Amino acid sequence: MSNFWSGYIIVLTLITLGLILWLLFATRKGQRPEETDQTVGHSFDGIEEYDNPLPRWWFVLFLATIVFSAVYLVLYPGMGKWPGILGWTQVGQYEEEVADAREQFAPIFAKFADMPVEEVAQDDEAHRIGQRLFAVNCSVCHGSDGRGAYGFPNLTDDEWIWGGEPDQIRTTLNGGRQAAMPAWLAVIGESGVRNAAGYVRSLSGLETEGVDIAAGEQIFKTNCVACHGPDGTGNPLLGAPNLTDDVWLYGASMLQVQQSLRYGRNGNMPSQAHLGEDKLHVLTAYVYSLSKRNTDAEAD
Repeated sequence: MSNFWSGYIIVLTLITLGLILWLLFATRKGQRPEETDQTVGHSFDGIEEYDNPLPRWWFVLFLATIVFSAVYLVLYPGMGKWPGILGWTQVGQYEEEVADAREQFAPIFAKFADMPVEEVAQDDEAHRIGQRLFAVNCSVCHGSDGRGAYGFPNLTDDEWIWGGEPDQIRTTLNGGRQAAMPAWLAVIGESGVRNAAGYVRSLSGLETEGVDIAAGEQIFKTNCVACHGPDGTGNPLLGAPNLTDDVWLYGASMLQVQQSLRYGRNGNMPSQAHLGEDKLHVLTAYVYSLSKRNTDAEAD
């Protein structure tokens, strides 16, 4: 805030408080009795209002609020750039509360810190804690049940774009992920987009009628194997998805696959490093458990 605007706020605030105080005393009736038969001189529908002063308790209450305001503006920020003599800030208050919370909950997370992720994933208490961490930090994209949505991976199946082992999940949560599927329209043309889309769909056994599969396969071998591999099974190191299963992040229809090829796709998984090591450990175990528990349930 510039000095001009800081001064402007200070002057305006002081003038406002001064006017309120003046108005309060100016309307006080001095030595007049608390009650009188004198009216204000006008009526509404035959009803007249007595010209009585404010009750003393009400007047004192008004004065108390003004004194409180003045004391507050001296102690806390509120007068332009004046920080207040207590030095209070929102950031400081937040950091203090975070520190208190960490001190309070640190023992709870500490007992899981030395346990392998696989063991933490089987602990009911850790599962409940991880579920709450997931709900606050992850559910907005992946859904409260972790089943994802259009453009957001399903975490309850056994298909993982960046890998589903504990270390891989931890890396994803800690550093985030940036996926980039390049646009191919300028390279292979519109007919190439259609043929390549048909070939990609054929890898997972989908209908490919009216498409030159051989031409699409050649385009794939020339441009796509570097990421998705010669057999189309993908590469977790690059975040290149498996194209031979029935899991499609952006849809499996001919139009949707062409859209992915034509204009590319960009996905961003934000880092959750702000949670700290102990919470990340529990959250990793919870995400890991989503697919394992679901897979075990299906096996049963």
